[in-house]
Amino acid sequence: MTCTTGILCPDLMDLLLRGGTLVTCDPDDRVTSGSLWISGGRIVALGADAAALAIRSGHPLRVLDVEGCAVIPGFVQGHVHLCQTLFRGMGDDLPLLTWLHERIWPLEAAHDPRSLRASADLGIAELIKGGTTTVLDMGTVRHHDAVFEGLRDSGLRAVSGKTMMDAGAGVPAGLRESTAGSLAESDDLCSRWHGAEGGRLRYAYSPRFILSCTEALFRGCVERARSHGTLLHTHASEHPGERVAVRAALGMDDIDALRAWGFAGPDVVIAHGVQLTPQQRRVMAKDQTRVTHCPSANLKLGSGIAKVARMQRAGIVVALGADGAACNNNLDALMEMRLASLLAKRFGDTGALAARRVLRMATIDGARALGLADEVGSLEVGKRADVTVIDLSTTHVEPWGEPAARIVYAAQSRDVRHVVVDGRVLLHEGRLTTLDEDEVRVRARAEAVAVRRRAGITT
Repeated sequence: MTCTTGILCPDLMDLLLRGGTLVTCDPDDRVTSGSLWISGGRIVALGADAAALAIRSGHPLRVLDVEGCAVIPGFVQGHVHLCQTLFRGMGDDLPLLTWLHERIWPLEAAHDPRSLRASADLGIAELIKGGTTTVLDMGTVRHHDAVFEGLRDSGLRAVSGKTMMDAGAGVPAGLRESTAGSLAESDDLCSRWHGAEGGRLRYAYSPRFILSCTEALFRGCVERARSHGTLLHTHASEHPGERVAVRAALGMDDIDALRAWGFAGPDVVIAHGVQLTPQQRRVMAKDQTRVTHCPSANLKLGSGIAKVARMQRAGIVVALGADGAACNNNLDALMEMRLASLLAKRFGDTGALAARRVLRMATIDGARALGLADEVGSLEVGKRADVTVIDLSTTHVEPWGEPAARIVYAAQSRDVRHVVVDGRVLLHEGRLTTLDEDEVRVRARAEAVAVRRRAGITT
């Protein structure tokens, strides 16, 4: 039995992506023509023989014709804020600390469960439509179940955690926590969501950054994350003004303080790393601490340009992330790849972050950063079927070129045709299957007005 009619076919059928260019991002970086057979949520076969094997299996089969398309691992974004999608356009053209104190923190403090779910759904819809299949998400302080519920219902793969804030000047009352209360709430969320949905959802202990968290909170997160087997996620070494403030408070840089408190290692993801010194890069590589590069957000907030190629040469695993829609203002992995590659060439080295390298940052390196490389990030037999299909036959991508270069330098998010997570089609022919896009937009507009009013922001 085969089905080619698309979204009416049940998710339990095997899936065959037939006739595309397979850009595997596997250890050999293979690019080949053929098909991809998915069964039980995992990749069973790929290449020239995959279609024949799928048909001979006799399994009920849903077929998607992907001729003229690149079939790639789904994008893995190593740093996003779904809680901030509703704030798009509400904090433009401000430096980091002003942006936080005058816009983002008051807005986050004004979230209720309805507005937070609307924000998460809007962000998730944009991510799926742009080919992202996995995210590392940092929430706001309250109501984080609403984010997980949106992730659960959408089918997106995610590691997520509430942000944690037990200190800091100018923090609104709605965001301020006690150390014990913050840790207890995170523990409760971890117990409910870590490993949920067959492991598709996982938890990350997420203290916001040093200027809003105590040493006790960071040490408590380390103890709990190591006990529960979760990730640790924070912002560090982002903006020059932040560095000055941290040095004034602690007499050292945030990266050095974090390491002294145990917040370092292969289970730690640091967002940004723009201000890292050569010595800090060497130490982070030795510790295997991961970094997520967020080029658009770093430029928009005036943070600077991270020295990604130097991080990689030092041995640091570097992922890519869009950050939040309030400081980007898109959640577009293709845009981040192109920008990351172009910025790396700014000193005349045209080979810096070449197309294949930056595509790996957005796929298998992202998976490595999140501790998921055994499951996702490349097209390999046995891995979970998280797959993105990009149309390479569009006017702005034709006529020719190496597939990775066409994806990184020419393709746009509107070229994403299909998105699959765990073998389930979340986007079919550019249309969301688990979210009603019109309804998501209507709710987002209404809740954006409400949260802005509660925050008292009128400009």
